[in-house]
Amino acid sequence: MRLVFGCDHAGFIMRENLAKWAEGQGHSVVKVGATSEEPYDYPIAADLAVEKLLAKEADFGVLVCGSGIGISIRANRHNGIRAAHCLNEEMAAITREHNHSNVLCVGEREIAEDLAERILQTFLNTPEDNAERHVRRVKELDAALVEDLERTK
Repeated sequence: MRLVFGCDHAGFIMRENLAKWAEGQGHSVVKVGATSEEPYDYPIAADLAVEKLLAKEADFGVLVCGSGIGISIRANRHNGIRAAHCLNEEMAAITREHNHSNVLCVGEREIAEDLAERILQTFLNTPEDNAERHVRRVKELDAALVEDLERTK
């Protein structure tokens, strides 16, 4: 799989370790955002990763900041992105199955690295559930973004 990893300074160490883990699993990895623990804004990191995903240069995105919250909020501002902040493997499985999420967000300050690896593995290995109710709800999620964009024109 092709993965884009983005982070701010507070997620730099976890992003580096998760990207290395993913490469070890045979995934293709691109990293964007912070290049060290020097201050770097999470909205910029999220935008760079989303840009790669929407350009179909990656199959999934993985975003890391201190809490995982801010970077997920920013990623979800983009049409076609369904970013999910996950704290455990069950959340990762459910968001892939029910929400067809294409971006995983985690917080370096909130979870241990081994748990982050298991969450990422679950996220990548869980297929979308294409039951009618899930497909309908995903369409509703995406439609709300289009309607919001139309209202702001």
